Amino acid sequence: MTDRVRAYLAGATALPAIVAPMFLVSSPALVLATCAEGLIGSFPAHATRSREDFEAWLVEIEAGLKREAETAAGKVAPYAVNLVTHETNARMAGDLELCIRYRVPIVLTSKSAPRDVVARVHDYGGVVLHDIATRRHAEKALASGVDGLILVSQGAGGHTGSISPFGLMNEIRAIYDGPIVLAGGIMTGRDILAAETMGADFAYLGTRFIATPESIASQAYKAALIETDASGLFYSAAVDGAPVNWLAKSLIAAGADLDVLRVTPPGKVLSSAEVGKRWVDVWSAGHGVGLVRGIEPAREICRQLKAEYAAARQAMAARLAG
Repeated sequence: MTDRVRAYLAGATALPAIVAPMFLVSSPALVLATCAEGLIGSFPAHATRSREDFEAWLVEIEAGLKREAETAAGKVAPYAVNLVTHETNARMAGDLELCIRYRVPIVLTSKSAPRDVVARVHDYGGVVLHDIATRRHAEKALASGVDGLILVSQGAGGHTGSISPFGLMNEIRAIYDGPIVLAGGIMTGRDILAAETMGADFAYLGTRFIATPESIASQAYKAALIETDASGLFYSAAVDGAPVNWLAKSLIAAGADLDVLRVTPPGKVLSSAEVGKRWVDVWSAGHGVGLVRGIEPAREICRQLKAEYAAARQAMAARLAG
């Protein structure tokens, strides 16, 4: 199975990269732009307001990819949908039914081991990749039968891990030889090659695609990214209940006291009155945010990544030959 999944993902893409699902950022336009350039585009089902809106996005993406496939000169990559499989997600069952109805090619699961989801996605031939941040998470996901793991390492935007990409990759490769996607500060084609060199099959990129016309992030969020570098991030689990790299200025603007956040226990989540509305008033980014210096079309970013990746491969081959 692992070889089949690897072959499918590699054969369906022009670059070993997935554009991560981002809450209140991803959109059908962003998915279509990245898939059209041969990168796997994705979005979170819970980013839509209702099951009806979710289905409308699926219809729009399916129709758009069909049009692209009829005219594209290169590969048009498949798309992916993120499902939060935790029992607290009241929409999960209905969203899964829509994924099955539309035969979503790749389902990205998160929060808890998705045993039931895996079986139902496999029934129609889909692939399931699961988010993990520790070895224990990986063991539980693998026991549920997932097709691959997304390693969310320290430096990722949104909900992030606390282990370095080197440490996490080595721990997981010690127990698993199947498909791995690495997340955490990946911004360039050179970074994608580095992830492969470390043992990953694919790289996960999010922050690089927030400041694009296709993203539905607010203009204020996009402007804040352009003005920020990694030193402007604030790591905390007290804002959302899970560790996140937040833009410090957005926390301050929302009325948060960073000194209070620094000593808030991880199990205590502050109210919106103390930190503003999560993801709406306060925003996150990965450690690579310093490379975002303007608003660029998603397709242009994809082309840059492919050119950088090709150049990095050539440079590495020359170095090894030398």
